[in-house]
Amino acid sequence: MRKSSLMLFAAAVLHLTASQSALAADIARGPPHPYVPQVYVPPPVPIPSWTGCYVGGNIGGAWSNVDLSGVTGSNFSATNSGFAGGGQIGCDYNWVGSPWVVGIRNMLDATSLSNRTNFSTVAFTGVADSSTHWFDTLTARAGYLVTPQVLLYAQGGAAWTNTNITFLDGSGAQLGQTSNDRTGWTVGAGVEWRFGSQWSVFAEYNFMGFGTQSATFTGCGGACVVNANAKADVQNVLAGMNYKFNF
Repeated sequence: MRKSSLMLFAAAVLHLTASQSALAADIARGPPHPYVPQVYVPPPVPIPSWTGCYVGGNIGGAWSNVDLSGVTGSNFSATNSGFAGGGQIGCDYNWVGSPWVVGIRNMLDATSLSNRTNFSTVAFTGVADSSTHWFDTLTARAGYLVTPQVLLYAQGGAAWTNTNITFLDGSGAQLGQTSNDRTGWTVGAGVEWRFGSQWSVFAEYNFMGFGTQSATFTGCGGACVVNANAKADVQNVLAGMNYKFNF
């Protein structure tokens, strides 16, 4: 009996010691850490770069103003409008992490601009026909990205055109003509929207100045020489699409 009591007492002491050891270990570890669920954070979407080259087409309208002077001191002005359309090719550079874009572009458009101005002076009575067949612009542009896909830009550079001005008498006979390629200048502005990795659309306005052309022909029924000056300016509004590569 005594032996059994001693064994029970020893077992109780061992159990109490183990319980105190476990309690001391829990206290040392501190309170349990709360469960924190892991949330998936997707990687940031890469911002597309505008650096690269492109080709495209455009279509729109154009209008011009022709000022005629020098015909016995009389001045005439005529405004005409027509269709314009063609293609463009260019390259852009976009600094990494910057909203600024610079580039260069060449655009060649055909146009249906034509107009007829009536003259009635002492030296010459008849009409002057003006027609513009095409214009070509080589411009540098600088733009600012208001969003990664939308570019606002301004541009300027050189312009060329082929414009004919023909002077006819009252019977329709040709008296004189200016017909040559003219070199001028151009400025403009526009907006371009990139809707895919390689495609964009744009809309823009341009002004082109081509200086003054001169023509000399016989007037006064063949009794005098008439000197005429024609100053032509062209404006256009275009919409187009570009295919971009090497991005």
